[in-house]
Amino acid sequence: MRASLIQIAVDEAEPVASRRRRVARLVREQAGAGLVVLPELWTTGAFAFEDFDAGAEPLRGPTYEAMAEAAGEAGVWLHAGSIPERAQDGTLYNTSLVFSPSGELAAAYRKIHRFGFDKGEAVLMGAGSELVTVRLPHTTLGVATCYDLRFPELFRGLVDAGAETLVVPAGWPERRRSHWTLLARARAVENQAFVLACGTAGAHAGVPQAGHSIVVDPWGEVLAEAGPDEQVLTVEFDPATVAATRERFPALKDRVLGLDAPPRR
Repeated sequence: MRASLIQIAVDEAEPVASRRRRVARLVREQAGAGLVVLPELWTTGAFAFEDFDAGAEPLRGPTYEAMAEAAGEAGVWLHAGSIPERAQDGTLYNTSLVFSPSGELAAAYRKIHRFGFDKGEAVLMGAGSELVTVRLPHTTLGVATCYDLRFPELFRGLVDAGAETLVVPAGWPERRRSHWTLLARARAVENQAFVLACGTAGAHAGVPQAGHSIVVDPWGEVLAEAGPDEQVLTVEFDPATVAATRERFPALKDRVLGLDAPPRR
């Protein structure tokens, strides 16, 4: 299976409509790939908090339309990264969109773990509450977004739901790039799954981005890693490796669930 991770550079000087057209063109150029992945909040920038409200779209807004068309024309499964979605009740969500090769919406995921502690995304956006998987012909995707990567419980839930390939679009800052690589490899090893983590280049509201999109196999080996600038990272991987790894080293069968925390002293 061939996957293409499009590490988009977000430049505040580039109008969003122009970026949307440019990204749609890049998606079309990946015809023949089994899966194409875009980063988190590439229309506004993940740290451009002040732009979330003005840049928010309905689920089936202009980014949805452009990405659905591009996926259909390229004939690819497209994880279109995420958009600032404005729900019908006015709540904003950080929402990922996954399209089939016919351009149909296969899934939407509202980010569960919002970054910012007491500011930014954490207070401006609502939290999702549902895990999302998507069945492709040769693998099942588990969908997560950026800050979710720090919460292994979410990924255990995705694996329990059948995920074999974990897809993580992100707007990860350069100052914590070592965490990005470490956590992507950890999620791959502990879940015996592929991890496809797609970041952005450039800067979001003055925050330099890490880039370094990465593809990790179920043994934690890095199959491909991008540099800091905009690029398309393409890798071939065999989804059957997941089942083989889990059979050869059946650590997931030894999980002990329902443990109680000790009382606080």
